[in-house]
Amino acid sequence: MISVNQVALHFGAFELFSGISFQVNQRDRIGLVGKNGAGKTTLLRIIKGVVIPDQGEVVVPEDTNIAYLPQQMTHKDGKTVFDEAMSAFSEVLQLEKDIYRINQQLAERTDHESEEYFNLISRLSEATERYQMIGGGSIHADVEQTLLGLGFSAAGFNRQTSEFSGGWRMRIELAKLLLQKPEVFLLDEPTNHLDIESIQWLEEFLMNYPGAVILISHDRAFLDNVTNRTIELSLGKIYDYRASYSKYVELRTERREQQMAAYRNQQKLIGDTEQFIERFRYKATKAVQVQSRIKQLDKLDIIEVDDEDLGTMNVRFAPAPRAGSIVAEMKNISKSYGGNKVLENLDMIIEREEKIAFVGRNGEGKTTLSRILLGNLPFEGELKIGHNVRAGYFAQNQDELLDDEKTVFQTIDDIATGEIRTKIRTILGAFLFSGEDVDKKVKVLSGGERSRLAIAKLLLEPYNLLVLDEPTNHLDMHSKDVLKQALVKYDGTLVIVSHDREFLDGLVNKVYEFRNRGTKESIGGIYEFLKRKKLESFGSLEIKPHKQKKSVKSKAEPDNKVSWEEKKELEKNLRKLENSIRRSENTINDLEKEIEDMNSVLASPDKETLMKLGQDYFSRYERKKQNLSNEMDRWEKLNEKLDKLRNNK
Repeated sequence: MISVNQVALHFGAFELFSGISFQVNQRDRIGLVGKNGAGKTTLLRIIKGVVIPDQGEVVVPEDTNIAYLPQQMTHKDGKTVFDEAMSAFSEVLQLEKDIYRINQQLAERTDHESEEYFNLISRLSEATERYQMIGGGSIHADVEQTLLGLGFSAAGFNRQTSEFSGGWRMRIELAKLLLQKPEVFLLDEPTNHLDIESIQWLEEFLMNYPGAVILISHDRAFLDNVTNRTIELSLGKIYDYRASYSKYVELRTERREQQMAAYRNQQKLIGDTEQFIERFRYKATKAVQVQSRIKQLDKLDIIEVDDEDLGTMNVRFAPAPRAGSIVAEMKNISKSYGGNKVLENLDMIIEREEKIAFVGRNGEGKTTLSRILLGNLPFEGELKIGHNVRAGYFAQNQDELLDDEKTVFQTIDDIATGEIRTKIRTILGAFLFSGEDVDKKVKVLSGGERSRLAIAKLLLEPYNLLVLDEPTNHLDMHSKDVLKQALVKYDGTLVIVSHDREFLDGLVNKVYEFRNRGTKESIGGIYEFLKRKKLESFGSLEIKPHKQKKSVKSKAEPDNKVSWEEKKELEKNLRKLENSIRRSENTINDLEKEIEDMNSVLASPDKETLMKLGQDYFSRYERKKQNLSNEMDRWEKLNEKLDKLRNNK
C-alpha cells in the first residue's frame, strides 16, 4: 500500500535516518518504537508528506487517504463538539446540501418532460447513490457512537469545543480521524489523553479496522493488544519484526545474541587465519596454503554487530524522611466545580509506605483529590496531614509548566539549594542530559525530554510522599521501566494517577477506583483488582451513563441513595478487616523472626550454653510457637470473613 524507499534525513551534521526502507500493507498494525529522539514522530510526518526527506521517497497509491494524529495541534473554536466531529463528513454534508437543493428545484418545476428536468433527476439519482454508498444515512449514529466511546457524555455534545481542556480537544480530533475511515491511520501517542475505558474502546476499534495502522505509543499493553508488527528505530536504522511488542523484545534479544555469537566466531576465524599467514608467509613450502588463506579472508563477508543505544535513565529517589504511621486522613471530602459535583462525602486513609493507584474514567475526580491532598484546592470536609509529611508533586501537565526560555541547567539551578547545587550536572546526567544538552532551552526539548526534566526536579528534595499524576506520558519504554523500578524501591508513600496498566502492575499494593463521586478501595495490584471483579479489561469498570434510559435512572434515584449508604458501611467494615489482617501479618512476621532467632540459639552444639538458658527459655520458645499457631488461625478466619464480605458486595 505504502512504500518507504531508502529515506534519509539530516539536521545539519546530525544524521537522523540513513537508508530506511519498508512496506506498509493493508491490515498491517505497526507499532513504531524507539527511544525519545530516535525520530519516530519525524518518520510519521515524512509518510504523511509534512516533512520532505533529504534522500529517498515515500510512494503512496493515488486516492489513498492517510489520517494523521500528531501529539500537539492547534484547535479552532466556534463549533459544538458534535458539529466539529461532523466536519469529518465533508463529502456527505455537501451531498446532503446538493440533494436538498435538487429536490427543491424539482418541486418548483412543472416541465416534467423537458431534458433539463431529466438531467436534474439523473443528478439526484447519482448524488443519492453516492450518499448511500459512503454511509450518509448513518453518520449521526457513527458520530454519537465514536464520541461516547472516547468518553464524551451525551450532555456534552452541544457544548462549545472551547469549553474543553487540551486533552479533551485532542479526543475530538481523534474522533474526526476515526470517522473519516481512511485507508491508513498514523497515530502519535493516541492514548496520552485517554482514560482506561476509552483506551479499551480504541483498542477494539483499531483491532477490527479494515485499513492499516501505524502508531507510536509507550503503552505496552495497548501495543500488545493492537499491533501485529513492530518497527524499531535505533541510531538511524530500522529493525522490522513481524510480532507485537512483547514478542519483539524477545526476538530482539535472541537476534542480538545470535549476532554476537556469529561475530565472535568469525573474529576468532580471522584471528587464527591471520596468525597462520603471518607465521608461514615466508616459507616456500607453505606458499600455496598462505595464498589460499589470504583469498579466503578477501572473500569473507564481515559480520557487523548492530550499534546498540545503551543510554538509559538512572533514577534513585532520596531516602524518605520518617513520617507518622498515618500520612493523610480524609473525612467527608466534597468538591464541586460550579454546578458539577465531582466528589461527595469521600473518606480515605493513606498509611505510611503504601503505594496507591487512582484509576477510573476521566472527570471522576482523580486529579482533583490529588490536588486536595496536597492542599492545592479548596474543598469541603476534613483533611488531616500526618506528622512530618513532606510531599512532592508531578502534575499531569508538569512538562507544560516548565519555562520555555530557561535552559535545562537553569531549570534545576533555580530551585536547587544547599549541597544539592554541586550535584546538578550529576542529576541531569542521570536523566540523559549531558554535555551540551544541559544548555538547550526547554522550548526545543521533545515531550519525553520535558517529562524527564520535570521528574528530575523531584529529586532535589527528600520527600516521604510522592503524588504523581500521569508521570509516564511522553516517556519511552526504557525510561518508564527505569522510573518504575525507582518507585518500587522508593521507601516513602506513593499515590499515582495512571492509565498505564503495565506500569502499575507490580508497583502498587492498593487501588482506588473513582466513580459516582466516590471511591472504592481494593487491596492488591492492578490485575488482582481486575481478577477480583471478574473483568477482562478496564472497559467494564462501570456501566456507561448513556446506556441507561432517563426514565429508569429517575425512578432508581431513591434506591441508589439507600444502596450508597449501605455501600459506605460495607466499605468501612472492609477497611477494618483489611487493617486487622495487615496487623495480623505483621505479628506473624515478628513471631516467625523471633522463633527463627531462638532456633539458631537452640541449634548451638555447645551444651554449656544450652544449660545456661534454663527451663524458662524453652517455655518461652514453646509459648511463641503456640502464639504463632493461634495467630495463623486468626489470620485465616479474618481472610474468610473478608472473602464473604467481598462476595456480598
